[in-house]
Amino acid sequence: MKIGLYFGTYNPIHIGHLIIANHMAEFAGLDQIWMVVTPHNPLKKKATLLDDHHRLQMVYLATEDFPKIKPSDIEFKLLQPNYTVNTLSHLQDKYPNHEFSLIMGEDNLKTLHKWKNYQVILENHNIFVYPRISSEPENTELKSHPKVHIIDAPVVEISSTFIRENIKKGKNIQPLLPSKVWEYIDHNNFYKK
Repeated sequence: MKIGLYFGTYNPIHIGHLIIANHMAEFAGLDQIWMVVTPHNPLKKKATLLDDHHRLQMVYLATEDFPKIKPSDIEFKLLQPNYTVNTLSHLQDKYPNHEFSLIMGEDNLKTLHKWKNYQVILENHNIFVYPRISSEPENTELKSHPKVHIIDAPVVEISSTFIRENIKKGKNIQPLLPSKVWEYIDHNNFYKK
């Protein structure tokens, strides 16, 4: 089975994430998309994250109507901070019959050369890249790598940061979230302080 791994803190998951995940499931030749909830991204401050179980629950709520999209807590059980190369190695050992690929935005591809053991990732895994608006300089060498596949997906410029900031300001951002996720956030008074 061909699995696309879509990593994120999902703090919170929003419709942009679902648009990309569904597009990859339908148009990139992948059988399933696993939305891997990252407990601690080495590049983000941990203090800004909701507890892992709340973010995972929101991904469950957001994806339950999408049979090809699955939540994954695989990184919860691994050493912190998480590095993608270690997660991929663990998954390959655990599921030797699956073929794992990465899904990432074009902005992440531009900084892939800074990732731990990025060459190992490129040797062993395909990377499906969706377009993002970014001011980072182009990395044409990686873009033309045989394992990198640029997918003509919708450009979605919604960020979890924007959502959190505007919930705090009392703005109505409900259309940017799956309804069950909005209800969960509202019920728990998340991001209001």
